[in-house]
Amino acid sequence: MSIFNLIKRNPIVFPLACAAVAAIVVISEATYWRSVATLAELGKISSARSSIQILAQSVVDAETGQRGYLLTNRREYLQPYDKALQRITESFTFLDQYYGTDPHSAEVLGKLHALIDAKLSELSETMRLHDEGKDDAGTQLMLSDIGKEKMEAVRQLTAELVAQETANVSVSRDDLNHTLQLSRVGVILLSLLGLFALFLYLRQTSALERQREEQQHLVQAERDRLELEVSQRTTQLTELTDHLQTAREDERHRLARNLHDELGALLTSAKLDAARIRSRLVGTSPEALERLTHLVSTLNSSIALGRRIIEDLRPSTLSNLGLVATLEILAREYSATSGVTVHCALEPVKLEANAELVIYRLVQEAITNITKYAGAKQVWIGLKPSDGHVEISVRDDGIGFDASLKPRSAYGLVGMRYRVEAEGGTMQLQSKPGEGTLIQVTLPQSTPEAMETSSGK
Repeated sequence: MSIFNLIKRNPIVFPLACAAVAAIVVISEATYWRSVATLAELGKISSARSSIQILAQSVVDAETGQRGYLLTNRREYLQPYDKALQRITESFTFLDQYYGTDPHSAEVLGKLHALIDAKLSELSETMRLHDEGKDDAGTQLMLSDIGKEKMEAVRQLTAELVAQETANVSVSRDDLNHTLQLSRVGVILLSLLGLFALFLYLRQTSALERQREEQQHLVQAERDRLELEVSQRTTQLTELTDHLQTAREDERHRLARNLHDELGALLTSAKLDAARIRSRLVGTSPEALERLTHLVSTLNSSIALGRRIIEDLRPSTLSNLGLVATLEILAREYSATSGVTVHCALEPVKLEANAELVIYRLVQEAITNITKYAGAKQVWIGLKPSDGHVEISVRDDGIGFDASLKPRSAYGLVGMRYRVEAEGGTMQLQSKPGEGTLIQVTLPQSTPEAMETSSGK
């Protein structure tokens, strides 16, 4: 089944499936990109918190380095101070950019800028006074509460920024959870929609299957009806053919009897009259005697012709001499008139009179077809009993024909096939171009009771 037929047969399921797939893709993509944005925002918040904490810690490190230098007067204590200044600069660079779009946080960051700058200025001023030998002034500045107040303010501002970022983290997490929850609900709903579409598809498929089975039952019923009708028509045609052939044989028998009784009697009477007249004309009129001799010869020829016609209409040898002798006479006469060599392998068989007549007509029809179309040089006629049946075969070495095509002698063979089937037998025809033709017939052998009934009739 093509995809177009599937879509045509499922006008509801396919759009539902497409809608479900499209919705799943949209929800998946929207959830993905929103989650990515939320995670990126969380990353920035984490970086901001780290920068704020680094900023606070760097101020403490700078103060620690400054005091170590003032106490020891060793320059290596200024390395933490210098690193702290660098980290403070980097942290302020990131935070300035991060809070550029948040006015409130930018204001807090500005205050933090001012306090840390003031604190760093204080630390730098103290170290300058120390370097100039003004330790008392530097100590007094360092011991004042100004630095302590500034550090406390720095801690408060950084704590405020950290708290804000913590709140931002909570908001982002809630947003991410909300997004995942929506995605979960959407997937569940779409899964239910998919199950519903599958249910519709299965129901429609089941309906189509039932419809297909009903159609198959209807087709099978119609096929059975047609087969029964064909069988009945074939039976009727077989019976009609048998009836026509029987009527034809009866008409031939009647005509042969009339020819034998009436025409034969007339010709015989005329021959006898001619013989009497001839005996009285002996020695009186040579010319009349010659004409009378010619008349007797003509009468003899007419009698012989009548006998041949009678034999063709209804072979008397079939009733008097039997089937084997009749077929031998038929083969001998055919060979004498056509010059074709006929090989006979005929064995006595037990058949009813009608079946014997069918075999005789079959061989006669086969010989007629061989004479007209085959161009054969040799013909083989076989008759033998075989396992309760009688097998008859007629084979020639003629030009043959394609058995799948309708032969020129089809009607005669079809008529013989129906006559054979009417007697309960089967007929097979085998032929190939250049390989001759073989006709095989199998008839059921008659029982003694049937033969007695046939003889009684």
